[in-house]
Amino acid sequence: MKNPTPPALAAWKTRYQQLGRNLARIGYISQGSVQQRTVAASGRSGYQWTRKVAQKTVSLALSSQQYEAMKEAVLNERKLWKIVQEMERVSRRIIFASAPDTRRRKRLSKKVLGLI
Repeated sequence: MKNPTPPALAAWKTRYQQLGRNLARIGYISQGSVQQRTVAASGRSGYQWTRKVAQKTVSLALSSQQYEAMKEAVLNERKLWKIVQEMERVSRRIIFASAPDTRRRKRLSKKVLGLI
């Protein structure tokens, strides 16, 4: 990668800080998925939370209040991982732009750096 201008490096650092603030606002998180079962689809109605534990699927019946809370927690976990992935990409940009590099004949591509 060619050396970025100081404003570009500052912008990446600002973006990283912004992502960190977004992480702090996430709220409760949970892995898995939640479903709202209907009588027509499964023969009984209700709410269910499903997740993997040691390569086995574990399901649990939920109340409507638990369903709403778990639904938000599952969405929050997905947001969390998207933010973490972007933080990784921005971190690599900052590291490779600011730390001294070894001498290479060819510039590192975005694919090698994991930026695309």
